[in-house]
Amino acid sequence: MTQDVPDARPQPWPDSWPGPYPEARPGRLAGRIAVIGGAGSAGPGWGNGRATAVLFAREGATVFLSDRDKESLEVTARQIRDEGGAAHTAVLDVTEPAAVEDYAEDCARRAGRIDVLVNNVGGSRAGGVVELSLEDWESQLRTNLTSAFLACKHVIPIMRRGGGGAVVNTASASGLRWTGSAQVGYAAAKAAVIQLSRVTAVQYAPDRIRVNTVVPGQLHTPMVEARLAHQRAGGDVAKLLAQRQARIPLGFMGDGRDTAYAALFLASDEARFVTGTEIVVDGGMTARCD
Repeated sequence: MTQDVPDARPQPWPDSWPGPYPEARPGRLAGRIAVIGGAGSAGPGWGNGRATAVLFAREGATVFLSDRDKESLEVTARQIRDEGGAAHTAVLDVTEPAAVEDYAEDCARRAGRIDVLVNNVGGSRAGGVVELSLEDWESQLRTNLTSAFLACKHVIPIMRRGGGGAVVNTASASGLRWTGSAQVGYAAAKAAVIQLSRVTAVQYAPDRIRVNTVVPGQLHTPMVEARLAHQRAGGDVAKLLAQRQARIPLGFMGDGRDTAYAALFLASDEARFVTGTEIVVDGGMTARCD
């Protein structure tokens, strides 16, 4: 059954100047329907997806959350509901075309429209072109790139029918430069996410659909302890954290909340004239020349 949700999408500027100026304020996503993929977390703490889901709900969005990990997804949803927010969950493999199509249509049927899409699914595997197997190469592309493609493919038509929307894709600083270890599949896929966003932004700008990318750097998220330390530092979390922090000019590592605030800006009316571009969230790392 379609929910009775007020239309809170951005409206055109008035023809005359000066016109009303949108102020940054709590509730900047009030009344919006946001679909967020990868909304669980690899462990306790603020992964990119969980942080984005909780922040969007705090800002008034009704959030539709998906993840492959049911338990982790429910932790995110429970936090949102405990704070009085509205969260709907679905266990979903976002690399499966039919499942993604069905999920997008189900969200639209239940909510009446989709205003915001956040594609946050990702994960890296170490190895350059010689070391990485073909199987792992193809898996990296499916996980990090095809997932975003499929979600855009099936949500953008819904946004067009509804008169517009905002898409936020999550890439990585590894898609911009060498970040300390060979992970060619991940790097190539995340670079492609940036260009996928740019092309899609230009194509659908006449439909009032904005598409942008958040590019996180080497954050301290639960993924570090859960997976990366075992892949790259023999399980020595402190060693890996020290290596990562040494690359950051600001001298500290952010976490998923930093990614979430960038995504919030791009999803909100404050970014109404922002499309086809990226926000790099990396403490200055990619600006370094060494």
